[in-house]
Amino acid sequence: MSAHENPPNVPPLGGSGRPLVEGPADPEHDPTASYALEPEYVERLTSRLLATSGRSVRVETPLTGAPLAHIPQSTDGDVEEAFVRARRAQAIWARTSLDERAAMLLRLHDLVLERQDEIIDLTVWESGKARKHAFDEPLHIALTARYYARTAHQHLDTQRKIGVVPALTRVEVNRVPKGVVGIISPWNYPFTMALCDGLPALLAGNAVVTKPDSQTMLTALLGARLLDEAGFPKDLWQVVAGPGSQVGTSIVTRADYVCFTGSTATGKIIARQCAERLIGCSLELGGKNPLLVLRDADLEKAAEGAVRASFSNAGQLCVSMERMFVADQVYDRFVERFVSRTKAMTLGASMEWGNDMGSLISQDQLDTVVAHVDDAVAKGARVLAGGRARPDLGPYFYEPTILEGVTPEMTCFGHETFGPVIALYRFHDEADAIARANEGEYGLNGSIYSQDGDRARAIAREIRCGTVNVNEAFGATFASIDSPMGGMRESGMGRRQGSEGVHRYTESQSVGTQRLIRFAPMLGMSDETYAKVMTANLKFMKKLGRA
Repeated sequence: MSAHENPPNVPPLGGSGRPLVEGPADPEHDPTASYALEPEYVERLTSRLLATSGRSVRVETPLTGAPLAHIPQSTDGDVEEAFVRARRAQAIWARTSLDERAAMLLRLHDLVLERQDEIIDLTVWESGKARKHAFDEPLHIALTARYYARTAHQHLDTQRKIGVVPALTRVEVNRVPKGVVGIISPWNYPFTMALCDGLPALLAGNAVVTKPDSQTMLTALLGARLLDEAGFPKDLWQVVAGPGSQVGTSIVTRADYVCFTGSTATGKIIARQCAERLIGCSLELGGKNPLLVLRDADLEKAAEGAVRASFSNAGQLCVSMERMFVADQVYDRFVERFVSRTKAMTLGASMEWGNDMGSLISQDQLDTVVAHVDDAVAKGARVLAGGRARPDLGPYFYEPTILEGVTPEMTCFGHETFGPVIALYRFHDEADAIARANEGEYGLNGSIYSQDGDRARAIAREIRCGTVNVNEAFGATFASIDSPMGGMRESGMGRRQGSEGVHRYTESQSVGTQRLIRFAPMLGMSDETYAKVMTANLKFMKKLGRA
């Protein structure tokens, strides 16, 4: 989606302070002239924003270029006010029982499933993705809400630890909330990424101030309204809008912890800012993800999985594949199947089920894809499928594209494309394939296809990626909420999901209670005697096998 500051002849807000949602004057002669969403619906969503600047940004659907809404923009003062409200709400929320918090997550689970058509519709309007890929978003949030609700006590209850003196030293570890978590979320999965990192933060007793991407703000605001309906206190989840360089920076300078998903370049800036303040952060960043098809792979399953791995959400998925290494022994047979499946994909600008791939998000994203493919072709790469923009379908459509013969001097060899483009490479020796898969600075997700599960899992341990899927593109790890998900090397730091996904929002606090004896000489004992007694005790505890 493209976003534009309101034009000079369009006031940013109506006289009542409402977002301007009336369409241009003559939609009859311009298919992009009327707004795709009902003004009242947009107003209900944008009323959830804390934004008083008097400025707005117009957003358009990538499906047709039609305008969707004007999004009010926040000031630095709005961000400050958001943190004031959030801190006030968090002080109360931290005293709310864990069972009550978990119950709200379960209500959210039900709401998301009941309202999935509304969520999917808005996601498609804002992102342009195919409906089947938009369905992944309410599915993932329902899984996340249910998982953390059901495992709340497992992750957050006070735990007993081993005391230094058996029976006389009692040690407990508490999980104390950080305070207010700042979340900066991207556009590619606007419902999932707006909520999935914040739900465990709420469960752990924190408040959240979030800045969703300006291109998909409405979907994120729908998520905020569903949190309200599930019973979470409204002030606990604050939403602000504006450029990352301004509003995002304002969040980082005030938050007690920062969660960011986006580019590696921006992630490094945020990491430096957090380090300066001595606060923690988790960052899911770029990737140039590898897929390995071994010589014993089921080629039909591998070809089907490769299509999803490469072209889900038009390749605009952090964990999608951009490099594919195929064993010599099966290369030709696999490529025939993969190319055939790719050419059979259906593309379209539709709200309905049935399309295999939708649009890219914006002109900038389309420009990147075109530049990468054109550069590769000009330097000798061969296009086996796709390779063309499709303005006949919509302003930002590009065909799913398979390249062969990509070499290091080509831009797409090592740079993330983040579009529907995959490069194929032959390999003969598996050790060589592993080394090539590990080339570069990224390490987010990998995939291995083989009928020998043990062997594939052994190879997975050698792949320098935070997640590796065997006989699956990305769903086996991403949808298994009990397993951590995140990147190695320049693909990020920290993890979402599992125990790490909620513990990152807490401080561990050890509380020790001592009975009868003290850690100092007693009963007239000299320091030297005390040292000998303690030494004897250490040796005795080792003989008992104690930790």
